[in-house]
Amino acid sequence: MADILGERDENVPETPTRVSEPSRKSQLPKRFYQNVIVAEEDGLHVVKLDGRPVKTPGKAPLGSSSPDIAEVMASEWRDQVEVIDPMSMPVTRLVNTAIDGVASDLQVVQEDIVRFASSDMLCYRSDGPDGLDDLHREHWDPMIDWAHVALGARFSLAQGIVFVEQPADAMTAFNSHVGQIDDPLALAACHLVTSLTGSAIVAMAVYKGEIDLDEAWKIAHVDEDWNIAHWGEDDEARQRRAARLVDMKAAYTCIAALS
Repeated sequence: MADILGERDENVPETPTRVSEPSRKSQLPKRFYQNVIVAEEDGLHVVKLDGRPVKTPGKAPLGSSSPDIAEVMASEWRDQVEVIDPMSMPVTRLVNTAIDGVASDLQVVQEDIVRFASSDMLCYRSDGPDGLDDLHREHWDPMIDWAHVALGARFSLAQGIVFVEQPADAMTAFNSHVGQIDDPLALAACHLVTSLTGSAIVAMAVYKGEIDLDEAWKIAHVDEDWNIAHWGEDDEARQRRAARLVDMKAAYTCIAALS
């Protein structure tokens, strides 16, 4: 084949189909505005570009009851340079989700958080290797104890990965607290923390102000940090973790501003 086709052009990708694929950046809308401000309208702090309000993908005004959150969103819009990249605007994305996706049906999101709690990461402890179980007790037991005292939810623990059904009264108690989160953005942020950490208990502890961002992140990565310490970390895993941290910070910013 090499004799027929000749030398491969260095400028042509290994995968031929990629030749005609436009880059992601080329598909992003160009920045079209000069000024970004926050204005209060009907009790909502909205972001405006050159005096015109920004709309969510669902055509609702992009804003928040919190002026601090609106200012963070405005900063994200100001930081766009040549193009508007939603991936570099985590708080704006989260607010969009809350307005367009969560506000219309809080119960669906609440129920999903409770489902996470029914198989919460913190309830499944290592049966090896040596040392990891000690880290679980050190970082996870305080959260289990907090849930019992503060939420009235006594969770059952399991060794290994075999599913353990949580007591009905624990789930009822946990559900009652999740059901009290009636702000769409706060609920969206709690759901995001739950997804990023694998623990609804951690998300509720963040929401209730029991732990801060750094502590929540540390608790959620006990297993991963142990593995990194023993086996190292590749670049792809490092990039995925960095991206998760960006979203985690956005969620925490919203929770803290609304508390």
